Amino acid sequence: MSDYGNFEKVGSLGKTLPRNDESIITKPGDLILYQGNSFVIYYDTNSWNFTRLGKIENISQGELKKILGVGSITVTLSLEK
Repeated sequence: MSDYGNFEKVGSLGKTLPRNDESIITKPGDLILYQGNSFVIYYDTNSWNFTRLGKIENISQGELKKILGVGSITVTLSLEK
């Protein structure tokens, strides 16, 4: 995932997923599907038509920016059984 627009980290999923786009104003911690093929973690605000996937809870904007850092990162998503 890489920085885009100084408000998000975005990365390609490598495939297209079903989407349910709606007009959203993002907030830090929002997890978004963009155009069905990109996963986005927001660390600042933006508005567009997105599919909301979830939210990182109980973290400040500053803490999130520090964790995500500057430049490219690798993010692994997992589900617990």
